[in-house]
Amino acid sequence: MKRQQKLKSSINCFKCRHFYITWDKKFRYGCRAMGFKTNGMPSDAVLNSSEVECLKFDSTGKQEI
Repeated sequence: MKRQQKLKSSINCFKCRHFYITWDKKFRYGCRAMGFKTNGMPSDAVLNSSEVECLKFDSTGKQEI
């Protein structure tokens, strides 16, 4: 049985207005638009589960720190 290859998204979640960092040590990053938390980048989780780049990415309104 072949192992499923993990894909890496070209979307930078740190620039998305829906991205947030959680207090959960097991699931450090979250996406408010999709409503989930993950231990990696949310865009990578979306790509690996659906094989489609994140359609909720929105860089408008994101403030640079």
